[in-house]
Amino acid sequence: MASTYTTNLRLTKQGDGENPNSWGAILNDGVISLVDDAIAGYTTVSLGSAATVTLTNVQGAGDQARSAIVEFKGTVGGAYDDIVVLVPNNSKSYIVKNSVSYNDSTDNVILRVAGNAGVTIEPANTALYVTNGTTVLPVSNNTFTNITATSITTGTITAGTVNASILNVSTSALFVDNAKLNIGTGSDLQVYHSGSHSYVQETGTGSLFLAGSQVVIANAATDETMINAAEDGAVGIYYDNAVKLATTNTGAQVTGTFLATTDTDTSNTGSVTLDFAANQNFILTLTGNLTLANPTTEQVGQAGVITFIQDGTGSRTLTLGTQYKTQGGNGITLSTAANAVDVVPYFVQSSDNILLGAVQKAFS
Repeated sequence: MASTYTTNLRLTKQGDGENPNSWGAILNDGVISLVDDAIAGYTTVSLGSAATVTLTNVQGAGDQARSAIVEFKGTVGGAYDDIVVLVPNNSKSYIVKNSVSYNDSTDNVILRVAGNAGVTIEPANTALYVTNGTTVLPVSNNTFTNITATSITTGTITAGTVNASILNVSTSALFVDNAKLNIGTGSDLQVYHSGSHSYVQETGTGSLFLAGSQVVIANAATDETMINAAEDGAVGIYYDNAVKLATTNTGAQVTGTFLATTDTDTSNTGSVTLDFAANQNFILTLTGNLTLANPTTEQVGQAGVITFIQDGTGSRTLTLGTQYKTQGGNGITLSTAANAVDVVPYFVQSSDNILLGAVQKAFS
């Protein structure tokens, strides 16, 4: 009776009465050595010279498809953007190490059984794959890259995601540029580095809270404070590690000079509307008779000064809109001399009442 072979590993099965006095060599070479290959064998397959590569598959002798570990080398994306690697149509597990060089992100190495759908092998990755003789699948859809763990309990690593009640990292976890740490069911909180900048981003509809009894924003070396916020205490804004603006129990304290935005306009005639949202103070040079039209951007409690400068001709007059209020309703009469400078303080009492103080005239 002729020898046959096992279905999955293609091991020699001695036929009755066959190979008398020579079965020992066949047992060693056609069974034991091949079992060793199937359990711990390592083979290298070079890719790039053909669109389809079939792992060698031999009955009762050494081949590529029987090895436990298969490493792919070579280049994908030269002559062929996709390279298909065919495995035999029998049950088998493979540890696949992908050492292939890729020309660009559109290139692929695909592992499959002939005539069936396959699976794309992750670049620069080592993973476990199984086939039932028809379909090739990564084990539990898991791929593992440079993962070392003392133990992983109450969880699984699935498609690059760790599902576990607690994840302890003893030293550090590396996320490459643009690889995001997504937190929350909808991945609403994302932490990542773009290659140029670092981001902590709330992408959902909620708020981003930085919570603590004391919250400090510092430079990269953590030796220079930029903002310091203390629970039940002050919030300080710093310049060059020195606090310049700090809240107090009664308001705020400024160290140094507080500069308000000033609008300087060197040519004003006809009707002019002041932009109180963009500026605190105004310097207006009159090149003709001027009317201050009613504004719409003033804020209650806002205060500042309006400076009026006569041009080289002088005698320019000022007319006020109805929202501007003066003492006794008498309006404002400006100095008439050429180049005269008059200063008028203001205070916004309500959205339609801008109180003007007494004009300080003829600065020189």
